[in-house]
Amino acid sequence: MRYVDGFVVPVPEKNLKQYRSIAQKAGKIWKEHGALEYIEAVGDDLENQFGVPFTKAVKLKEGEIPLFSFIVYKSRADRDKVNKKVMEDPRLKKMMDGGSMPFEVKRMVYGGFKVLVDL
Repeated sequence: MRYVDGFVVPVPEKNLKQYRSIAQKAGKIWKEHGALEYIEAVGDDLENQFGVPFTKAVKLKEGEIPLFSFIVYKSRADRDKVNKKVMEDPRLKKMMDGGSMPFEVKRMVYGGFKVLVDL
């Protein structure tokens, strides 16, 4: 059964271009190592009347925008193999060591999910 890693990341709007550049490179690395899909989506319609909006979930600060992102894998076992390869990939290490991240990593919401419905 397919498996999904999901993220919500608060990114300062001034850093969105830098974040996109990093995400495009990272996404290619994940796909090369076996991820089925790599999606990074920027918040757009965030004022809702139900539930907890992403803006509150990540304690959005003025000038920030939430990104909802996910990576799809064949299975959890495959996710673990892919992520091991990705974390050992020198291109990703270079991006991570190359400077500051365009967002506060400690405020990122992350989790791995078993697919319940896949239509």
